[in-house]
Amino acid sequence: MSGKHILALSGGVGGAKLAAGLAAVMAPDDLTLVVNTGDDFEHLGLTICPDLDSVTYALAGLNDAVRGWGVKDETWQTMAMLRALGEEGWFNLGDRDMGMHIARSWRLRAGETLSEVTARLTRELGIAHAVVPMSDDPVRTQVLTDAGWTDFQRWFVGNQCVDAVLDVRFEGVPGARPSPCLTKTLARDDLAAVVICPSNPFLSVDPILALDGVRDALAALRVPVIAVSPLVGGAAIKGPLAKMLAERGHGVSNEAIACHYQDHWGDLLDHLLIDEADEADVSCLQARGLRVTVTKTMMREAADRERLAKEVLAIAGI
Repeated sequence: MSGKHILALSGGVGGAKLAAGLAAVMAPDDLTLVVNTGDDFEHLGLTICPDLDSVTYALAGLNDAVRGWGVKDETWQTMAMLRALGEEGWFNLGDRDMGMHIARSWRLRAGETLSEVTARLTRELGIAHAVVPMSDDPVRTQVLTDAGWTDFQRWFVGNQCVDAVLDVRFEGVPGARPSPCLTKTLARDDLAAVVICPSNPFLSVDPILALDGVRDALAALRVPVIAVSPLVGGAAIKGPLAKMLAERGHGVSNEAIACHYQDHWGDLLDHLLIDEADEADVSCLQARGLRVTVTKTMMREAADRERLAKEVLAIAGI
């Protein structure tokens, strides 16, 4: 059987853009999108899954491209009322977005797995491709600051990433198993490549790789692992990646990204796509044994997402 299936690992905003590009140019049977759930948390009695929702909204054409998160044409009356009632308002949930969290939360409490709930919700939004959580077991990302260990969302949204991050851990790992769809996809005979979308390695990709057995399964594959760098011009487009690299004593560079995937995860990466603004990084990346493609990695429009997706697929031989 010829390899034609792609397994894509994604975080939120940046990863969701490439995920949407891949979905636009690939048949549903040929693509599995596995999404980080380490950012998930309980808030106001609801289970919030920010990265799953970012990917879902992007594929459904519902994402707010201006804010970079949430649903377009959003209103905020529910949050206004909650604040008036004295409830916490540090994590903003729009009225339309709230519908997603309510639908997810009550079905989880009714006994469905996160995989089952996500499949139901994406199907109802007209998404034919498989958007699946990395695990049905709870994994919660925490960051270490001078104040101690803090839940990721409290640091990221509540504290606006002010405190320096000394370390990152994933509560629930070891012990958390990959979701059934992730396990099945890793064992497919027709798998052509694993694609790491342009997401924060420490916060969005590491939780997936840390799941029980995932790194070993990737090591056993005989297909390329292809990553799109989340950096452009020596800076992160969105999120705290540049800050985290600097705080850990690394340069804000593609070499630092490559070092993390190769040194921390044991030569995980085969091919890295970097932006034209970072062409000077090619020699040091090649010296590490990586294949490198220089292209335009900024994805402002649908055409950008689809062009980049096609370039990734060409590297995978599709």
